[in-house]
Amino acid sequence: MKKLIIPTRRTVKEYPIFIGRALIGKIPKLIDLAGYSQILIVSDENTSKLFNLKLEASHISLPSGENHKNFQSVELILNKLHDMKADRKTLVVNLGGGNICDTSSFAASIYMRGLDVLQIPTTLLAQVDASIGGKTGINFAGVKNLVGTFKNPIGVIIDVDLLKTLPEREYLSGFAEIIKHGLIFDKKYFSTLRSTLKFSDSELEKIIERSCQIKAKIVAADPQEKNVRKILNFGHTIGHAIEALSLENPKPLLHGEAIFLGMIVENRISYISGLLNKKDFLIIDGFLRKIVKPVQLDTERILKKILFDKKNESGRINFTLLKALGRAIYNMEVDEKIIIEALNYENN
Repeated sequence: MKKLIIPTRRTVKEYPIFIGRALIGKIPKLIDLAGYSQILIVSDENTSKLFNLKLEASHISLPSGENHKNFQSVELILNKLHDMKADRKTLVVNLGGGNICDTSSFAASIYMRGLDVLQIPTTLLAQVDASIGGKTGINFAGVKNLVGTFKNPIGVIIDVDLLKTLPEREYLSGFAEIIKHGLIFDKKYFSTLRSTLKFSDSELEKIIERSCQIKAKIVAADPQEKNVRKILNFGHTIGHAIEALSLENPKPLLHGEAIFLGMIVENRISYISGLLNKKDFLIIDGFLRKIVKPVQLDTERILKKILFDKKNESGRINFTLLKALGRAIYNMEVDEKIIIEALNYENN
């Protein structure tokens, strides 16, 4: 088992990340629960059937899926806390993927002005992204994560054994954020990932650890996304718009699938804008296209969606783009013509 401590500025409390196997049954040994009056475990209808934390706790199971990352789900959690007569010493334990981590953490952050949260992510994507960094959020008015807060957990327990229950599609989707970490921060790490996405248990554990280290370092330098943390948004301006639109379909894209598509488009924007050289562009483009299937992109509707992106300032559309393999640059204003050119290329 590895234990990472999130290094943070003095104004933000540190918290541990435990990475290993068979950790789900060791929670009381890893986290001191003695000071809590009650525990509420929040999961979705899938994870509640798969995993038993064996804690003395109340439970609530939410509907699964991105369409339920909304105020209705938040209200369900708040009502459950109220019914429990929860006080400020109540601990909320999130057991699930990114939707549960984000939605439940948001509910906890606003109940009595903030309850402690323990993250137990059950998907690869949540283990390297949603559970780390203290962002909470729900979708609103058709925009991804438009409403949210910053709320650090008291800890994150990453049990790699939980990933054995993941369908292949969910597993591959999780690599979107992992690959992004290499693209924006660590060229050598990206090269490791290019060889294969089939890893042994021990290799996968090391990959999760490295991605957690990268995200933790970036978050520590900028906890509330005022500057450098914005590099983590590579692929997300276009990707979130694609994902939001796909929710209108009977079988919407997974978050990671939309981010893969977003990275393909934003990689091209980086190249068209003159930031990224052709060699790096082609390496990245060729690799990403091996993973995700192309889809028809609605250029006009995507442009409308990104107007509401959280990274925009004073009406300007701001992107995080690539300057080289392993190096990203944020707050890049991009001319609409370049965005359209990059989007239309994917439809040809």
